[in-house]
Amino acid sequence: MSLVTISKIDSLARPDSLNEVQAEIASVVEHIANTPADKLMGELLDKAIIFGLKVLAAFIIYFIGAWIIRKFKGMLTRFFVKKDTDAAIASFVQSLVSIALTIVLILVTIGTLGVDTSSLAALLTGGGLAVGMALNGTVQNFAGGIMLLVFRPFKAGDYIASQGFEGTVSEINIVSTKLTTVDNRCIIIPNGILSNEIINNFSQNPLRRVDWTINVEYGASVEDTKELLMSLMYDDKRIIQDEKAPALPFVALKSLDDNGISFVMRAWVKAEDYWSVCYDMNERIYKELPDKGIQFPYPKLDVIINNK
Repeated sequence: MSLVTISKIDSLARPDSLNEVQAEIASVVEHIANTPADKLMGELLDKAIIFGLKVLAAFIIYFIGAWIIRKFKGMLTRFFVKKDTDAAIASFVQSLVSIALTIVLILVTIGTLGVDTSSLAALLTGGGLAVGMALNGTVQNFAGGIMLLVFRPFKAGDYIASQGFEGTVSEINIVSTKLTTVDNRCIIIPNGILSNEIINNFSQNPLRRVDWTINVEYGASVEDTKELLMSLMYDDKRIIQDEKAPALPFVALKSLDDNGISFVMRAWVKAEDYWSVCYDMNERIYKELPDKGIQFPYPKLDVIINNK
């Protein structure tokens, strides 16, 4: 009884897939046993040459494809620069396109070797689904990054505050946003959290209003205090004093407190001048009000002793 006959008898009780594998192996073994050595070596050499050509073609396709991907990324970069596209959007699109094209290139390269890429694609799809479920937070951050880039609540270069942190947006990538604080720290916030939280964008509007609250002691002249505070604001050329601002500089008596009276000052400035104007005005108020006889109050408590 031949090897093939024995193989077929043994395979009756086995699954179909295993039967096919065993039949294929038996066929190969029988072919090797019945083929002369010189002819067998010739066949092996032919197959080795064919396989080597496939490997060479796969390498050529991969390197040419990688070169095309780099060139395409360069074209995207020049296109975004020409259109003055936001740096965050440009970086995001380039990363996404690069990853997608690289996956396609790998599939094409593997297909050149004779591997059935349909099965590999199905495997990648199933694996991607499993990884996506395992990395649920990362997928959420990816979706958050798309939301941020589509609706653009901020852009690279804006000064924002969120999640208890504030700083200048230096980068928006696929899954996170990087902030650079005023003391040069790098804060990385996941996009999934950032897209669902309150974002305070200080750079969205070109103008900001500066508010001051000044406490002076009882007995100070209201008219003199208002006139002095108003003159301090009009002396500062960074404060907008015409119709370009939503309102002109403003001073009013705000409240009567336990230890003194409070005045409120309001003025509009350019967003980039906000902090410098705020701090400089604080210093001028502290120096010039006492020079004009207007004193700041101190906490005090009146104690009345009854000797009855």
